[in-house]
Amino acid sequence: MKYEVEQKFPVADLADVQSRLTELGAAISPPHEEWDLYFVHPVRNFAQTDEALRIRRKKDFYAITYKGPKIDQTTKTRREIELPLGDTAEVALQWVELLKALGFSPLAEVRKLRCKAWVKWDNRQVEVSLDRVEQLGAFVELELVVEPAELEEAKAVVASLAERLGLRHSERRSYLELLLAGRPADGQNES
Repeated sequence: MKYEVEQKFPVADLADVQSRLTELGAAISPPHEEWDLYFVHPVRNFAQTDEALRIRRKKDFYAITYKGPKIDQTTKTRREIELPLGDTAEVALQWVELLKALGFSPLAEVRKLRCKAWVKWDNRQVEVSLDRVEQLGAFVELELVVEPAELEEAKAVVASLAERLGLRHSERRSYLELLLAGRPADGQNES
């Protein structure tokens, strides 16, 4: 079972972070659009259980992802299961219909423009996402995917890289939670 160790930081200037990443030898991808459609569970309140279910479109690739509850108070470390759905919108729409037939309902969409970079740091390849999220602003995410025995080391690596990049004030809430915080609460999924 793998865990995603992630820290996310709001930033005023993505170009400054890109410059620091380049100094560390990172190549930064061209921007691409990502679209996430989140679902409400028919009987379990994901806001209370700190879980999420989404379908993501990234370029011409679709995936369904389950995110489990966060397991600590400082990072967004959680179990993540992601399954590819293929490269056509038709398959993704069929999955939306399947989920609706099972009682799930769409909650909200999160749209972002994302650049990716990978940085070698403390003998790890850290994935860096530079995001411009509609209605929310600019963020930098640092992420490692590791086995449970590597969790503490991975958290230390991510924290160390964040410090080197000058990133402060991490945000534990997901983009969905931040987006929904701007709407009236309806007691539904906010993970």
